[in-house]
Amino acid sequence: MSSSKREHAVNAVADLRARPPMPAAAASLEHYAEDVFSEAAIRRFLSKETAVKLLATISGEAPFDPEIADEVAQAMKEWAVSRGATHFTHWFQPLNGGTAEKHDAFIEPAGKGQVIMEFSGKKLIVGEPDASSFPSGGLRSTFEARGYTAWDPTSPAFIKRHANGATLCVPSIFCSYTGEVLDKKTPVLRSQQALAHAVQRLMRCFGLPDEHVHITLGIEQEYFLIDKKFYLQRPDLIQAGRTLFGAPPAKHQQLEDHYFGSIKPRILAFMEEVENELWKLGIPAKTRHNETAPAQFELAPIFEDQNLAIDHNMLIMEVLRQVSERNGLVCLLHEKPFAGINGSGKHNNWGLSYGTKNLLDPGETPQENAIFLTLLTAIIRAVDIHSDLLRAATATADNDHRLGSHEAPPAIISIFLGEQLTEVLDRIGSGVAVGNRKPAKMRLGVDSIPVLPRDTTDRNRTSPFAFTGNKFEFRAPGSSQSCAEVNLVLNTIVAESLDYFADRLEPLVGVKDFNKKLQELCHESLVKHRRIIFNGDNYGKEWLEEAARRGLPNLASTLPAIDNFRKETTKSLFQKYGVLSNTEIDSRYEVFHEVYHRKIRIEGEIGLEIARSMIGPAAEQQFGRLAAALANAKACGLKAGTAGLKAKAQKIGNGIDQLSKANNSLAAALHDGPEKIIDALRALRAIIDALELDVDDDLWPLPKYREMLFIY
Repeated sequence: MSSSKREHAVNAVADLRARPPMPAAAASLEHYAEDVFSEAAIRRFLSKETAVKLLATISGEAPFDPEIADEVAQAMKEWAVSRGATHFTHWFQPLNGGTAEKHDAFIEPAGKGQVIMEFSGKKLIVGEPDASSFPSGGLRSTFEARGYTAWDPTSPAFIKRHANGATLCVPSIFCSYTGEVLDKKTPVLRSQQALAHAVQRLMRCFGLPDEHVHITLGIEQEYFLIDKKFYLQRPDLIQAGRTLFGAPPAKHQQLEDHYFGSIKPRILAFMEEVENELWKLGIPAKTRHNETAPAQFELAPIFEDQNLAIDHNMLIMEVLRQVSERNGLVCLLHEKPFAGINGSGKHNNWGLSYGTKNLLDPGETPQENAIFLTLLTAIIRAVDIHSDLLRAATATADNDHRLGSHEAPPAIISIFLGEQLTEVLDRIGSGVAVGNRKPAKMRLGVDSIPVLPRDTTDRNRTSPFAFTGNKFEFRAPGSSQSCAEVNLVLNTIVAESLDYFADRLEPLVGVKDFNKKLQELCHESLVKHRRIIFNGDNYGKEWLEEAARRGLPNLASTLPAIDNFRKETTKSLFQKYGVLSNTEIDSRYEVFHEVYHRKIRIEGEIGLEIARSMIGPAAEQQFGRLAAALANAKACGLKAGTAGLKAKAQKIGNGIDQLSKANNSLAAALHDGPEKIIDALRALRAIIDALELDVDDDLWPLPKYREMLFIY
């Protein structure tokens, strides 16, 4: 029966591939952001005075004026209804790492059994979901259900479309009845405020007037696609998001022929449909390509405001899942859905601007270069002091499978700067004056190819935190994670470091030898924090040994990593900048800790079920075939072939015995901690993956890697 399921699935996919994909509606700039309550919609549906006030709040120039709430709500409703919406929802991001929404119709009673379409300012600003049904880390109990959602005006409202209608989504924060935050968004907004104040304070030391601080973010999203027919036959993918078992195919990514390769028609049709959906939502999806592993792909948008980029990434993941479903595919966002090949990450490209000036871009003047080098030195200090927090922000059971292998950075946080920048900083660190070094040019030896400018840094795919010319790329976040956690940490630690520099520079403002004192301060900081800079191969054994000598933390798994949230220094840092209270930090720790334990237990339970109810019977059936063949050969007096049959039967029989023993070990481990479950599941996998190579193909119940990764 199982073989017929696999065979039918393969044939069905092959038949699908033989037919050209249905063309998707072409993505067009004409429809760009048409489902967003954008500046154009604001100016069209609001009075001029109210529009100016709301846009000032959105740009961060003024707080929200509650007097305009009713007019904004009415305009937002009229716009949404004109776009086909009948309901609204406060769209928020609870601590489960996803998004949440409760839909309410715009209707209100009008007497005599009639209703009218209505949306008040109060309903725009505040909603009331059940707070006890979301992760709270003990902040809410079942009998303490009240919680609040509150509109975030800085992220524009948008419309989500579904088969029979549309819903107005109002991006919101989420807090408990007693005021503690229960979401991912609020601490990011708080950390942005803290960083903006710290940047302005430092810029005043250089004699610059206050400007608006822009924290920008570009999030690259990696993902896998497999055919839904295979997915539905893999209980481990359905329950755990990854394959708990699966022998590596003879060919996977070792020929390096998938990365940037020609995109298959079915996948390209899917990508075009995704872009069409994203562009309507005002999400500037720009790049699409095959990733390194077979069946792995990437989508990257243009840089945006950090808060908006995080919201948009949550929508990107949702659109990927929905569009794949419509195309008979399944989008796997797990960090390591397949063992032995690349996992999927989410590259967090973080930038910082002051007015129109990118602070991470080396300048043309001595003052601009002084600001750039000061900021760079401050970031180096921040990452060195708080590398444990950055690691904690990326720690999940899923990401533990990815970090440290197949192009994912290791769990040791370090900074890559490149040869030229490192040379400049080394000269500062040694007290030598810094001169201007012009970028080199590359001559390729082909007359028709123009001379290319060489970037100030190379790219280091093994580095967790790399400077890439005018931004920092943090490569450690996992593909299924919200980027809120890593960015609230990054914003806060950089704010603290900039304040450290401002504390020392403010008394020197106007002093004649300001630049000399500045260089001495940078020199002192670089000498102390130079250890975090590493430009080599982060995968090498030598780096593990060198990092240990430097005293850099190596937090290889989630539990020791998230323990850093409980440190007094962490609580003091977040409390100082108003990002998280002690109670809120404790609740987050409890949520992360509980989620880790639950995920490991789910994997153990579904792994045991598959081993006992699917793999065991297949191996026993194979053993029965071999035993019957041996008996028939002996009955016929045959000697040829019996040695081979006996050896194979012995091998399968040993596998069955080992499988039974491993099943019992895993069953016992389910009563212990996660480490025991992980070890028992790893041992069980080794036995099952070996059996996969010996059990007859027509008996094996699970779709194999060679099918899932290549037939789509």
